[in-house]
Formats: sequence, structure tokens, C-alpha cells
Amino acid sequence: MSLVLLFALLLILLFGILFYFLKPTSMEKAVEEQLASIEEAQSQGSDRTTILKERTIRSGTLEDLAQKLPWSPAASRLIKQAGRDWPLGSVLLFSLIAGVGNFWLVSLVVPGAVMSMAIGIAVGSSPYVYLYILREIRFKRFGDLLPEAVDLMSRGLRAGHSISAVLEMVGNEVSDPVGIEFRALHKEQTLGLPIRDAMMGLINRIPLDDMRFLATAILLQKESGGNLAQILDKTSEVVRERARLRGQLQIYTAQGRITGWILCAAPFVMFGIINTLNHQYEKPLLSDPFGLKMVYFGLGLMVIGVLAIRKIINVKV
Repeated sequence: MSLVLLFALLLILLFGILFYFLKPTSMEKAVEEQLASIEEAQSQGSDRTTILKERTIRSGTLEDLAQKLPWSPAASRLIKQAGRDWPLGSVLLFSLIAGVGNFWLVSLVVPGAVMSMAIGIAVGSSPYVYLYILREIRFKRFGDLLPEAVDLMSRGLRAGHSISAVLEMVGNEVSDPVGIEFRALHKEQTLGLPIRDAMMGLINRIPLDDMRFLATAILLQKESGGNLAQILDKTSEVVRERARLRGQLQIYTAQGRITGWILCAAPFVMFGIINTLNHQYEKPLLSDPFGLKMVYFGLGLMVIGVLAIRKIINVKV
């Protein structure tokens, strides 16, 4: 048995090493995406006039099935906004396997089907929760770097550069995720896409209020004229002031957020500690029907409390 296990581990290690050294580089991926977009544009014929770059859908039965689901556009948009290039079908398959597997494991311990189903759904939705967290971190990073990008655009315009040149300058000089998004914006403009459509695409990828302010300033100047450098200076002041207010709100609502985290984590931490010290202590709570009703009622009240605290501390700026 030990030899079989050792052989299996060596086989997995060998495939992992081969996969690591044979995977395509970032340059090869970029070339493949560019070629795929060109082939897609040629196959669509001359009746399509837009040159917007769309997300390339990987071929395969799993991807075709994933694209037919009603929530697939929202899931694809979440993956894109999180800055990941994960196949949608793989994410859905992992969620299904994780949810069903945990439902089966919990059902072996807890007799109630409702508890097993709730835990299975929670574990199955973990990839989307992870993507949502990555998206929020990316959006926060984008918001922190946006004033620097606006100031760089203003200085570039005062130095005599065109709007296309300052967009390229921001893409090359500012760190990601601002840099990568502005490089995509400049690339779309270089290919001939109108600046309005390019800015709308950027807002779709980064749906932040500060980004909408910047897009509105650029588009208004493009249509009605004016000193764009001065407009960008005002926009930078607004963005920085909003960031300052958000920082103050984070300080003022810190107690409420910490209270919410403690109230949510305390029951589960105490349950884990007691279960570690005495395995039989929680058995009546999980095996008796009245005990399961108490658990469901407590979880319901906890969800209501979390939503109430979130509503109180979620102040719009």
C-alpha cells in the first residue's frame, strides 16, 4: 500500500512539474488572445462595425454549457473585474464539486438536511466570494492610484501632449491596476475606437464613481471644449476629497465593523473550542430536532444582525 501511495505522489509531482514548465508564458498568451480576436473579427463578416475587444470564450462542452446559464454574464464580468482570466466553466465545475462534496460530508455528521444543504451552498459559493474579495481589493487599489493618474494626465496636457499620449503615459507610468486598464484604453483608441466607447468600456470594467467623474470630465471637454488640464485638476481635488471622507468614515465606523466581526465569529469559535475539549457536548444540539431548530433560528438572527450592522455602517460618499 505504501508503494502505491509513493507511486501516486511521484506521478502527481511529475505532472505538476511538466505542467509548470510547459505552460505558456504571458507573451504567448497575449499573442494567442490577439490572434483569436483577429480571427473572430474576420469570421463575423462586414456587418459588424464595432471594434470593441470582447472576452474570448474558450471552446469546449463545459464552456458552452456554462455560457448558457442565466447568471453566466454576471459571473464572467465578476471574473474580469477581479483581474483574473479563469475559465467560467472551470469555476462553475469547482463550485459544484465543492458544494456537493461538502453536502455529503456534513450529511454524514449532521442528520439534518437543511444544515448540510446550507453548508454545501456556502462552500460552493466560496469561489465567487473569493472573486468578490479580489475585486474589492483591486477596486480599492485603483481608487488609491487614480488621483496620481489624473495629476499625471493634467501635467502631460500642460506640457503639450495630446489626450491619447497622456493616456499612454498613464498606462506606462502608473502601477497596476490603473496602468493595465489605461493601456487597454489607449490600445482601443489606437485601433480607431471613439473615445466615448473606449471610456464606457473602461467604466464597465471599473464601475467606480471616481472613474465616472474622470470619464465625464474628459467626454464633456471633448464635446463642449474647454481647458481639460484645469478640469482634471478639479477632478483630482474631488477624488482626493472623497478618499479623505472615506478614510474618516472608516475610522468612525470601525467600532461597528469590529462588533459585527466579533458577534459573527464568537459562536463558531466557541463551538470549535468546546467540540475540541468534549466531542459529545454538542451532540444533543445537532441530533435533537429541537436543537436543530434552535441552530436554524440562531443563524437566521445572525444573518439579520449582520445585514442591520452593514446597513448602519455603509455610508455613501
